[in-house]
Amino acid sequence: MQSERMTEQKPSSLPISQRDPASLPWWLGAVIYQIYPRSFADSNGDGIGDLPGITAHLDYVASLGVDAIWLSPFFTSPMRDFGYDVSDYCDVDPIFGTQADFDALVAKAHALGLRIIVDQVYAHTSDQHPWFVSSRNDPDGPHGDWYLWHDPKPEGSPPSNWQSVFGGPAWTWDGRRRQYYCHNFLKEQPQLAGHNPAVQQALLDAARFWLERGVDGFRLDALNFLMQDKGLRDNPPQPPSDQPRTRPFDYQRRLHNQGHRDIPKFIERISALVADYGAFTVAEIGGEDSLREMKLYTKGETRLNTSYGFDFLYAPALTPAAIAAAIGQWSDRPGTGWPSWAFENHDAPRAISRWLPQETDEATRICFAAMKMLLLLCLRGNIFLYQGEELGLTQVEIAFEDLQDPEAIANWPLTLSRDGARTPMPWQGKAMYGGFSSFKPWLPLGPDHAAIAVDVQEKDFGSLLHLTRALLAFRKAHPAIRWGTSRFRHVGESVLLFERRFGEERLQCLFNMGPEDAVWPKGVPALVEPLVSVGGAGQGKLPGYSGCVLA
Repeated sequence: MQSERMTEQKPSSLPISQRDPASLPWWLGAVIYQIYPRSFADSNGDGIGDLPGITAHLDYVASLGVDAIWLSPFFTSPMRDFGYDVSDYCDVDPIFGTQADFDALVAKAHALGLRIIVDQVYAHTSDQHPWFVSSRNDPDGPHGDWYLWHDPKPEGSPPSNWQSVFGGPAWTWDGRRRQYYCHNFLKEQPQLAGHNPAVQQALLDAARFWLERGVDGFRLDALNFLMQDKGLRDNPPQPPSDQPRTRPFDYQRRLHNQGHRDIPKFIERISALVADYGAFTVAEIGGEDSLREMKLYTKGETRLNTSYGFDFLYAPALTPAAIAAAIGQWSDRPGTGWPSWAFENHDAPRAISRWLPQETDEATRICFAAMKMLLLLCLRGNIFLYQGEELGLTQVEIAFEDLQDPEAIANWPLTLSRDGARTPMPWQGKAMYGGFSSFKPWLPLGPDHAAIAVDVQEKDFGSLLHLTRALLAFRKAHPAIRWGTSRFRHVGESVLLFERRFGEERLQCLFNMGPEDAVWPKGVPALVEPLVSVGGAGQGKLPGYSGCVLA
């Protein structure tokens, strides 16, 4: 499945729900499976997942019925932030394999009907990237102004009060240049000067490199951090709050070090390049102004295809009100961006552990996982599934001595480790290290994960794995679920009812998101057999953690 060059198309004046399905792009309503390469499958016995390991398991991924794979970074990196500190945008880190391994992965994925989306990290590089080494050593050289450098204030303090996401000031003093450089994350991740046209061109060249190798799209990491206020104005404080704050970063309104008004101009350059290859773009947008930025970055036909934020990734509870609030912010009007949703990813705690009490019994946990999966796959937008979510993996408690996550180490024990959601994929319940590797993995496996490994669930036709396949097939078979409008008809304390409509197809999606039995809503036919049901929902019954779709 090689990406085909797009012919120029005029924007449609019709809402998506009124268009011919044959005219809709492949990515609209797609389900995308995120793979964290370090933790998916190890082919060479070093305890770290790699590209050949992914390739060896692509048949499994294809069997789920997803449309595409998003690969977290596999580029050359010193791995201070596990690949999000890139030292070469156009090569594969030896930990993960070679360019030939990547080419083989793309070829097999395309042969299986899977598209490949890769990360692009544009806001910062590694401090070992040749660009930064050159910039640090030669201020007047070709890369001297490729990063955000600035003189200290007269008394020697940093140029602004900006704080790093990972804790402490967003400025580090460099004795070679006798200046501060900015880093919104780790000090080993210096901030690129996103306003610089030469920097922008270099990033576009890196994107073109991967497009020429056959990738089908990009996930753009932390895109709203790409540019900062040129005057380096201080951020104002956040208003008082009862919510606990564990980082200095949380005490500021980030008005001047993210979300710059010029970012959409660069987005249009990215989109123009990607459109030449018929490829897809999705941005990760976080922060207090994320909704406005997501809509801005996806507005019209010349910007990104879609964007996803953190509505559910850090939500403390899964409630009807939370679903209605998030989905209701995106309309079907032409020119409005198309949303994407995820309940889990590599940066957030596993949803089952986040949304259920720790003492929840296994039967209840399975019911909740099934309800959660059906709910996610019924939402209007693109859907991202994180590896192992189809198995119902739980968050793993990582001992301090086993921590790898730099943010968790720096803020321990106040910050929940991202490592707990990055543990190895369990392929075989009785194999050493879950069949992930023949050597001790870089992170420990979850103690309860062997019992829900892939091979265990493959043998159980009532498992969450088999249910996920069936639900993905259901979503793909129903235009109303994949592309239709979304209208909420009942948003209660635990019961959620919304309608999906596309053309003549109209479906009712009904869920009980609480643990106790709920009353069947008035106006919904009780005797109609559901098209799909989980947890025993249907025909007037709504047990705890259940759901169904009705015609």
